[in-house]
Amino acid sequence: MRIARVIGHEVTSVGPVLGLVPVVLILLIGLRRPWRRWRLARRGLAAEHQRWLRTHVPLYPKLNAPDRERFERDVQFVLGEYSFEGVQDVEVTDTLRLSVAAGIAVLLHGRPSWELPGSRSILFYPERFDETYHGTMTASYDGMAHQQGPIILTVSAVEHSWRDPGDGNNVVLHELAHLFDFDNEGADGVPSLVNPVSAPDWQSLVRDEMRRVEQGRSMLRPYAAEAPSEFFAVAVEHFFEEPEPMARHHEELFRALVSFFRVDPRTGTPLDASTDALGEALERESSAST
Repeated sequence: MRIARVIGHEVTSVGPVLGLVPVVLILLIGLRRPWRRWRLARRGLAAEHQRWLRTHVPLYPKLNAPDRERFERDVQFVLGEYSFEGVQDVEVTDTLRLSVAAGIAVLLHGRPSWELPGSRSILFYPERFDETYHGTMTASYDGMAHQQGPIILTVSAVEHSWRDPGDGNNVVLHELAHLFDFDNEGADGVPSLVNPVSAPDWQSLVRDEMRRVEQGRSMLRPYAAEAPSEFFAVAVEHFFEEPEPMARHHEELFRALVSFFRVDPRTGTPLDASTDALGEALERESSAST
């Protein structure tokens, strides 16, 4: 319905103007994030943060200049857009925040168009916790990912994650990897972005690799045999922290993860743009051999 206002002999129609209000609001909301990211990118990453990345994140020094700049921007976006909170008087330091931001940038480096699924809230606990989120003498959790809720990480585990970047043990990468695995039925070891056609090939590979872990014939630590979901998370840790040994000892698994993350962590080189999802490389190889 058009609304008219009579001023003397002049009739002014404001209907079209009112109709534009929702459009303008949508545009403003849509531009808010790009504007915020543009401002973050203009600042540049602090020199001390660059030094920390160079020392602690194996992928970062391997990148060429353009890829390094994009990695730094991704780190800045996480620092500016995520919520970081300490529980039980934990002080959230720059190093804790940077440790998480670096993990997210690593996982997304080969997929610039991706966003990490799930919540943008990170909670830091002072010590290990149990299923009730309390610290006890028998508590066993260093971290926990939730499909909708926050990511929980203990301070000591985060600090260890990047202290020895070649030990294949990184709770930040581990918990973030779980976010790719969640779907409507929880985590099952088949990341939600896997092509459904190739999912059986991935599941078969996981079963074979878990059997190797159980038999002590794998470079992956024993926790990888706990469940398919834990296998995927542990494999991601080794993939980014120990890419050369994984490529030698677990060639098929390594190729599948390269296909998923679209980056070769041995060189830091992103693969060419592709719609490949985890397991599609396996499907092609299987088809070619028949």
